[in-house]
Amino acid sequence: MRKRIDSMLNLLIGSTLGVFIGKSTYDFWDYKSHPTIYEIQSAPWYTAILLYGAVCAFILLVAVIAKFTLKRKQKHQCCDE
Repeated sequence: MRKRIDSMLNLLIGSTLGVFIGKSTYDFWDYKSHPTIYEIQSAPWYTAILLYGAVCAFILLVAVIAKFTLKRKQKHQCCDE
């Protein structure tokens, strides 16, 4: 069961990074293709990337903490037997 949870956490980390990289790349490409649309906005063009980055960082932090907790419990359980 722990191996399955670890695999799911790895999938969550990988997909989160993939979505962030893909969304950031698309936003940059869209800005380079249509700069006049972004000139009208009051916020800089990269505001969406910063917001996605903060959300992704939070998700990654939670997933990494869960992985370390899982490893720690597995290590202590292994030594107690």
